[in-house]
Amino acid sequence: MANSLLTINMITREAVRLWKNTNAFIQNIDQQYDDSFAKVGAKIGTQLRVRLPNDYTVRTGAAAQIQDTTEQSTTLVVATQQGVDVSFSSVDRTMSLDDYSERVLAPCINNLAGAIAANIMSGVEGGICNLVSNTDSNGNIISPILSTFLNAGATLDTNSAPTGRRKIVNDPFTQARTVGTLTGLLNPITDISRQYTTGTMAQAIGFEWMMDQTVLKHTTGTLSAGTVSGGGQTGLTVTVTGTTGTLVIGDIITFANVNAVNRITKTTTGQLRQFVVTAAATSGFTSISIYPAIVPPVGGNQVQYQTTDSSPANGAAITLATPASSIFRKNIAYTTEAITMATADLVLPQQGIVEGARESFDNISMRMITDYTVGTDQLITRLDVLYGYLYVRPEWACVICDAI
Repeated sequence: MANSLLTINMITREAVRLWKNTNAFIQNIDQQYDDSFAKVGAKIGTQLRVRLPNDYTVRTGAAAQIQDTTEQSTTLVVATQQGVDVSFSSVDRTMSLDDYSERVLAPCINNLAGAIAANIMSGVEGGICNLVSNTDSNGNIISPILSTFLNAGATLDTNSAPTGRRKIVNDPFTQARTVGTLTGLLNPITDISRQYTTGTMAQAIGFEWMMDQTVLKHTTGTLSAGTVSGGGQTGLTVTVTGTTGTLVIGDIITFANVNAVNRITKTTTGQLRQFVVTAAATSGFTSISIYPAIVPPVGGNQVQYQTTDSSPANGAAITLATPASSIFRKNIAYTTEAITMATADLVLPQQGIVEGARESFDNISMRMITDYTVGTDQLITRLDVLYGYLYVRPEWACVICDAI
């Protein structure tokens, strides 16, 4: 039976379907689709407002202590357009959908999803403010062990991250080391068997495990000295003095005697609050841009959105959480709500093209357009995704270090 000519709608629907089975990382983050652009199409730079969870303090006693509901939100900008362009003759377009999917679409979607995953993974630098590591007797980073991953889970717990949809994404080499290290520690026979036959982790210690080649490698700055200049500072910027060395985006730092608080109870965890550096600082810098904001109690009383048990004191030492100039893999543990990717409908031209289609499925929108080049009898087809991403709740993610 002869194959019928494939239509652009058929191909676009198949492209979106293939997307759902391609990259593990982007399939395990929060995905949003804004259907308000379904008729006219979105423009580069479209802004979507994302509301953050409200936070309150708890009173003791019968007397009411009324507090305002101060809603916080952040902006996700849909500003990145990525795609794949291919050229096929009209004869090629007469193949079956299965053949076209296998030979053409699958490689296109695989590479496109990988590129988008790499872009979103780049947000780990400056986007995730928690870090755990396993170190040797000299403080050097070595490969993670069971307690390292458990500490990542505890870090998410103290930041009130949901427990139901937690993921770990490991670099391929970290994955290999982890499977070898943890195999003997996991009791379920079926899980051990799966690890042996596939060489991958599946589910363990409250996480679903994945491997992704887009995991970042980070080189820590050279900071060796520096102190806070002026006590009582709050917010996203800290004035400092006496600094030697540099900081790079994605470095994790602490301030002496500034501890994190449990985000529910607002009581100290007894662990230094970690802050991620959000802007590079060259030698001799006098301020540091950080996340999260320093929000201490006021007058000894708990406050909404509190992050620390105190402000840094004047002269408080600044310390890197990883050795200066160290190079390591930034595997991540997170809950899916920590990272959001949003897509919107691109404009679908009505003139000047042979055919075009736009499809959305499971919060992913794709557009495909074909035009004809008469001189070479070629049908030029482009596949586009317009998207943006945001580390919406960075506290709900944690870097797990592994030595290179």
